[in-house]
Amino acid sequence: MEVAVIGINHNNSPIQVREVFSFTESMKIEGADLILDKSSKELIIISTCNRSEIYIASEDIENSVKEVIEFYKEFFNSPKAEDYIFVKNGKEAVIHLYMVSAGLDSMILGEDQILGQIRDAMNFSMELGFSKKVLNRLFMDAICEGKKIRNLLKISEIPLSTSYIGINLLKKEIGSLKDKKALVIGTGKMSTLAIRYLYEEDLKEIYLTNRTYEKMKEIFKEFNNLIAIKYEERYEVIEDVDILITATSAPHTIIMKEHMKKRNKKIYILDLALPRDVDSAVGEDENIILYHNDDLQRVSEMNLLRRKRLSEQAIEIINSDVDKYMEWINTINVDPIIESLNNRCNSIKEETMNYINRKVDLNKRDQKIVDKMVMSALKKIIREPIKALKQINNEDSEEYIEVMKKIFEI
Repeated sequence: MEVAVIGINHNNSPIQVREVFSFTESMKIEGADLILDKSSKELIIISTCNRSEIYIASEDIENSVKEVIEFYKEFFNSPKAEDYIFVKNGKEAVIHLYMVSAGLDSMILGEDQILGQIRDAMNFSMELGFSKKVLNRLFMDAICEGKKIRNLLKISEIPLSTSYIGINLLKKEIGSLKDKKALVIGTGKMSTLAIRYLYEEDLKEIYLTNRTYEKMKEIFKEFNNLIAIKYEERYEVIEDVDILITATSAPHTIIMKEHMKKRNKKIYILDLALPRDVDSAVGEDENIILYHNDDLQRVSEMNLLRRKRLSEQAIEIINSDVDKYMEWINTINVDPIIESLNNRCNSIKEETMNYINRKVDLNKRDQKIVDKMVMSALKKIIREPIKALKQINNEDSEEYIEVMKKIFEI
């Protein structure tokens, strides 16, 4: 039995292509039935926004891979599917799944969500009987590997979001943010993330403003304790808050030095916008600590480099651990021949004991002793061949199995 993965993911396909090849649960069931009706023996499908991957176990892997490629074309009515499909066999397929599980094949290096998605895919196939011994073991090992890499290297704990980096920077500068007041200007993704991180810090008050009030309504649905203010009142509120975060899409600066009154207490400003929302001259006031997006982006880029370095360590660990699974699958591939050898030994032993009993009158005790001696001798004959068989690479095992079948007449 060999394993392979056939699929389409963010490495080789844009989102408009990935959308075409995504599976619903009912499509997974229908697809699995079609594939397993041919030469594949086991199957697990991982389908997320970033990947559509079909893992198979088969005794005729080359033919099974061709069948899955044809399945992609026909099932999704896409003759050009092969332009985007990648295929990995054997050890390469195992390495790929381990990498995916560890978050090393994700768009955001080290992300955690994929681990749960792999577990869900495995459970789905196990419950419906699409996967058995080979793939269940592979996926369970991959999940363990993903957890191991995360616990050892903690890649996902190195922040990449400039919003998160900015809030962490404030905590280092100010200390606890509890009982502080903040104003957030903007309603985009960066602003929403900033509000989410601020909420975790238990601030006294969080104000929100934007040029268009309509765009603020969606944010208020998620964060009902926000205080809305008119955009024109932003400078008045800035005088009272400890933190200002801006992340608008305005083509020009929206916070100008000439409109800022002299500060008697410190205010920390995170300008997450590009182009900048806050005039650089604002930071000339000794009580105004201004961080532009570039300052935070540099930290983010350094953190990404740290993640990449750690991912290199993770790959070394994975390459070592994959060998354990490959040894196991090689062992189960020779299980049938080992069972046949043991059965042949039992058969020869029975024939031998029948012959001895016809020629010699033995009591029950002596029969048992002779029985054990004969079986022990037969086991010694097959011990070394079995040991050698278990050490043979998967690619070569078929040839050796055929030789052993001829030698031992099994």
